[in-house]
Amino acid sequence: MNWPAQGSKLYAIVDASCFREPRALVAVAEELVSAGVTILQYRNKAGDARKMLADAKDLRSRLGSRATLIMNDRADLCLAADFDGVHLGQDDLSAGAARRIIGREKLLGISTHNPEQVVEAEASAADYVAIGPVFTTASKGNPDPVIGLDGVRRARALTRKPLVAIGGITRANCRSVIEAGADSVAVISDLVREPGKSAEEFLRILG
Repeated sequence: MNWPAQGSKLYAIVDASCFREPRALVAVAEELVSAGVTILQYRNKAGDARKMLADAKDLRSRLGSRATLIMNDRADLCLAADFDGVHLGQDDLSAGAARRIIGREKLLGISTHNPEQVVEAEASAADYVAIGPVFTTASKGNPDPVIGLDGVRRARALTRKPLVAIGGITRANCRSVIEAGADSVAVISDLVREPGKSAEEFLRILG
C-alpha cells in the first residue's frame, strides 16, 4: 500500500490512555477525520487484545474507508480489525516478520530514535520511518533522548522513505519540523482538546 498523499502531513494518533472510555476515543477519531485527517493510528499500550480489537473494529466500522487506519504494535490485530497497516516500535516484531504476517498490501511503519536505527529501517521492509522524539514529550513514561530538529535533518539524509516525526509536536512548532525534512508530523496531545478545530489548524499551518 502506498503512503497516502492527500492530507498526510498530519499523522493523528488516538491513544487510549487519553480517554476514559472507548466511545470518547471513537468520537475524537471521527472528529479528526471529518476535519481532514487522512491517516490515523490507534494506540493502546495497556489494554488487552480483546479490548484493543473491539476498539479497532469500532473505529473501522465508524470511519470506513475515509482514513488510512494504522494499528500500533500488533500485526495480528491489524489483520483481525482489517486495518490498513501496522506501526512497530524497536521492541516489537522485526519489520520482516511483520511483513510476513500482514502481507504486501498493508502499510508498515517503524519507529527510530537515532541514525543507526534509521539506516536499519531504510534497508527493511518498512514503508515509512518514524523519527523522534523531536521535542520533550509527555506521552511516554520512559522516552528516548530528544533529537531536536537536527535529528530530523539527519534522519532525512539517511532515508528516501516517507519520514514521520513524532514527540512533543504542536501547532506552534509543527511547521519547523516539516521544514527540517519530515513528510508528516505525528501528534497525540495537541489533538485531544477540540480535536476537529485543532486538526483543521494543523492542516492549515502544514499546508
